[in-house]
Amino acid sequence: MDIKAQSLYSELQSLSAQAQMGLGDMQPTQINPSSQNFGDMLSQALNTVNSMQLDGKDKAVKFEMGDPSLSLADVMIAKEKAGLAFEATVQVRNKVLEAYKQIMNMPV
Repeated sequence: MDIKAQSLYSELQSLSAQAQMGLGDMQPTQINPSSQNFGDMLSQALNTVNSMQLDGKDKAVKFEMGDPSLSLADVMIAKEKAGLAFEATVQVRNKVLEAYKQIMNMPV
């Protein structure tokens, strides 16, 4: 493997000089371009899952009490939606924890 160190070094120096010249012209970048914080988005998602579970439970109780406006299919669909949302939330949590563990194991 033939690496031309001098050519690589000179190219890096020219890129560094270009970057330093352009620093005065740059506008400040936004740290979070979205209007919502990640914690707020996560909280909203968890609240949505919770409301789906409560809705499924309420429909099941109403069906058991003999509410004629609900069918068994409505109750089962509501319960399945809540179950799928909960499983998706658990999978997201597992991925976040896995990423956190990988970041913590990185050498500094």
